[in-house]
Amino acid sequence: MKILIATPEAAPYVKTGGLADVAGSLLRELRGRGIEASLILPLYQEVRENFRPFGTGKTLTLTMGDTVLRGDIRASDESACPEAYFIECDELYGRPELYGTPAGDYPDNAVRFAFFARGILETCIAVGLAPDVIHCNDWQTGLLPLYLKAFYRKEPLLRSTAVLFTIHNMGYQGIFPKSDLARTGIGVDFFHPDGVEFYGKINFMKAGLEYADLLSTVSETYAREILEKENGFGLEGVLRQRRQDMYGILNGVDYTEWDPSADANLPATYSAENRKGKAVCRKQLLKATGLNGRDRPLFGMVNRFSSQKGIDLVAAALDRLLALDIRVIVLGKGDEYYQDMLKDAAERSRGRIFLRTGFDETFAHLIYAGCDFLLMPSRYEPCGLGQLIALRYGTIPVARHTGGLADTIRDYVRSPSKATGFLFFEYTPEALTEAVETALEVYGDARTFTRIVANAMREDFSWTLSAGRYISLYEKAVTRMRA
Repeated sequence: MKILIATPEAAPYVKTGGLADVAGSLLRELRGRGIEASLILPLYQEVRENFRPFGTGKTLTLTMGDTVLRGDIRASDESACPEAYFIECDELYGRPELYGTPAGDYPDNAVRFAFFARGILETCIAVGLAPDVIHCNDWQTGLLPLYLKAFYRKEPLLRSTAVLFTIHNMGYQGIFPKSDLARTGIGVDFFHPDGVEFYGKINFMKAGLEYADLLSTVSETYAREILEKENGFGLEGVLRQRRQDMYGILNGVDYTEWDPSADANLPATYSAENRKGKAVCRKQLLKATGLNGRDRPLFGMVNRFSSQKGIDLVAAALDRLLALDIRVIVLGKGDEYYQDMLKDAAERSRGRIFLRTGFDETFAHLIYAGCDFLLMPSRYEPCGLGQLIALRYGTIPVARHTGGLADTIRDYVRSPSKATGFLFFEYTPEALTEAVETALEVYGDARTFTRIVANAMREDFSWTLSAGRYISLYEKAVTRMRA
C-alpha cells in the first residue's frame, strides 16, 4: 500500500503546532511497518535553510486565475520512496513564517494553499507516484479532493486514488472572499451550498469535508462534539450528513522523542521506577526562570496563544490562582492580543509568573519534566499532545473536560484510585480555580499524589494502536474506491 501524507507542516522539517508532530510520527510508524509512505509539504524558507532538499529536476507550472505560478519539486533524498517531497515556490512559501505573523494571516493564503493542493496532484504525475491513499490534513489541503474528482480522476496514476481528510481543528477552516475563487482555478460550478460556498465565501475545510472519500478527526469525543453547533463552527450540518464516514482516531506520541528516561534535553533523566531525576529538572527549571518560592507547586503551560487554549480563562482567574501561592511558567506564541495579555500578567507578577514567547524545544522538554502540573484549560481541544507528553513525564494535567482531554485523562474526583489528572467542565474562572484547588489539596498528600504520578507515567499513548487504526481506515478507503 502506498500512502502520501499531505500536510502543511511536519516534524522534523517545520513545526508550529501539534499537527507537525502527528504527521511526522505517523509517517515514521507507517514506514516502520514496511508501508511505502511519504510526506508532501510546501518548501518553506525554514525547510530550505535547515534541510536543503534534493532537486528532482521536475517542475510545476500552474495557471491560477490570471497568474501563472511555477515551482520545483524537491525531495528529502534520492530514493524511490523518499521520506518527504517539497513543493518549491519562493513567491508563495519563501517567507519567515508559515501562515502569517502575530498581526494576522498572510492575505494571499488562498492562493498559497490552492497552489499547494493542486501541486500535490501534479507532483504525483511528475514523479510517477500512484498513491493508494492521499491522507490530507486540515484546511490547507482541503481543495485536493475536489481537484482530484473534478480535474484529475482520468489521470492513469490517480484513477484509483482514495482520499482521507483529517480534521485537526474545526476552528481553522480557511475561509476566503469569493473574489479569490478565480485564483483557485475551481470556477463558479463548485460555488454552491454542496460545494465550497460558505455564507457567500470560499471555505477550504468544507471542500475537504464534501469531496473526500472518508473523514477522520483526532479523538472520539471530538468526533461527537463537532456535530454540534458549539464546536462545528458552522459546518456541523455538513458533518452530520457525513456522520457515517467520520472516524475518531486519537493522536499518538512519539516516545523516541518524548521519554524522560532517555531525554537528551534534560539535565537528568528519570523513569516511573526511579523519579529522582525529576527533582533535578525542577531545580534547573526554577534556576532558568528565576521564580521565587522553590517549595511552591509549579504549573506549566506550553501552548499556542489563541482563544481556543483558554488564555482568557487563565487571565480572568489569575488573581485567584496566584492567591493559592502557585508558580506559573508559560511557553508559546500566537495571537498578539493574547501574547500581550500574558506579557502584562508576567510583568505584574514577577517572581511568580514566567513567560517565554516563541518556541524553544529544549525549554519545552524542561517544562514537561520540571513542573508538577500542566495547565490545559482549553475552550475546546480536538486531541491535545501536551497532556499526553505530560503524563509520560509525571507532570499531572489540570484540564477542561473536552475533546481529547476527556479521552486521555482519568479524573481524580471520579476515579481516585486510577486517576491521572484533574478535570473541570464549565468554561469559567470559578471551575478552573476549583480544579486547581483540588489538585493542590492532593499535592499536599504525598502518598496520593505519588500514586497519581505513577498512574500517569504508566499510560501508553504511543502510535502503535493509532497507526493500526489509520491503516484500517486506509484499507477501507481503498476498498470503497475500487468497489
